[in-house]
Amino acid sequence: MSEPERWRVDAADRAIARLDVPPHASREREFEIDVRFVVKAGAGRQPQHGLRVLVNGAQEWARRLPTQRDGEDSLEWRQRLRVPVGQALRIQALTEVQHALRLRLVVSAVEE
Repeated sequence: MSEPERWRVDAADRAIARLDVPPHASREREFEIDVRFVVKAGAGRQPQHGLRVLVNGAQEWARRLPTQRDGEDSLEWRQRLRVPVGQALRIQALTEVQHALRLRLVVSAVEE
């Protein structure tokens, strides 16, 4: 048996991250997907941050929240996904901020 696949993209403070996992020709795979977005409140009133996750072009999850003023704040989405033989997997994370600073956006897929 081969080693489990591990895919990761660290978009740093960019607004969008995209992780492309190529298809496997001979076996079905199951991945634990993790998308983590970290922010810090800025100087403006009512700081907010949001995260939208698309899997193979379809929106799977979205959330927008007030950003905590003390220290860092974050949004995270986790999901287990089964990928059929011969099919690729594309995960896109799209962020938005209002009076907040993007610190880190990371998308990972670890085969289970």
